[in-house]
Amino acid sequence: MKIVVLDGYATNPGDLSWDGLAEFGELGVYDRTPAEMTVEHATGAEILISNKVFLGADEMAALPGLRYIGLQATGVNAVDLDAARYHGIVVSNVPAYSTSSVAQHAFALLLELARGVGRHADLVRQGAWTNCPDFAFQDTPQVELTDKTFGVIGYGDIGRDAARIAAAFGMRILVHTRTPDPVGCPDVNFVELDQLLTESDVVSLHCPLTPQTEALISAERLAMMKTSAYLINTSRGLLIDEEALAQALRNGDIAGAGLDVLSSEPPPADNPLLTAPNCYVTPHLAWATFAARQRLIAEIIENLRAFLAGRPRNQVN
Repeated sequence: MKIVVLDGYATNPGDLSWDGLAEFGELGVYDRTPAEMTVEHATGAEILISNKVFLGADEMAALPGLRYIGLQATGVNAVDLDAARYHGIVVSNVPAYSTSSVAQHAFALLLELARGVGRHADLVRQGAWTNCPDFAFQDTPQVELTDKTFGVIGYGDIGRDAARIAAAFGMRILVHTRTPDPVGCPDVNFVELDQLLTESDVVSLHCPLTPQTEALISAERLAMMKTSAYLINTSRGLLIDEEALAQALRNGDIAGAGLDVLSSEPPPADNPLLTAPNCYVTPHLAWATFAARQRLIAEIIENLRAFLAGRPRNQVN
């Protein structure tokens, strides 16, 4: 049996091992697979392990021996699930492997906006403190999070973990989700989206990308937010109307944004958020701690083991 990893570099840049997959058959690993080479790299494979390489109806039709697609991700946007179902191909994802890492990164972005640790450390290196007449200085307003309102849009594993961290900071928690479940959440207030946007000091996005959530954060919804509020997105870039957010930041309609995802990745040089004021963009690395990537590979292996035993787990189609 032939197993092919189509785009393994992001998950394993060399500090982990794919050897666990080799116990199941002949293993081939590509660091990256351009779209035009997908079929060439996958030819003859019964098992594909993929992250962001798109596998659609055309690719599946050209790969008649393909039986299983193991995703190196929780999101399933890179696979045409209807086409996979039509061709009898099982697709499994890996949920919850990066929950803690992503929630922590959301707060890394928030703390940079609120306290500017990185910005001030850079200023110190540049001599600003050495040349300061006072014992202390601040280049940006210093914001304390205690008693501020943290709004969570999407209340899956990551949203819940982010809310837990916010509570540890002494923040009030508002949540908007399709399926409110107050059981076991005594300190969480489930509210409608408009209320969350108008009352929150921080709005943190943790919902999946669907036709209903695309451009969820529009110009109209940005206008509902406080001028002192921060927007955090560690979920999917297309949840935000990027031009509208850039304009809101330029106008001072909100105080800042911390983003780990953009609509196109890597982004074109003219993406307006790359030059928007008080906008911190990190390169989709919230998920990529060593611990999370280690869990991811372990789960990919267990998903494949279960499929081959006739008991698929984490099947999404």
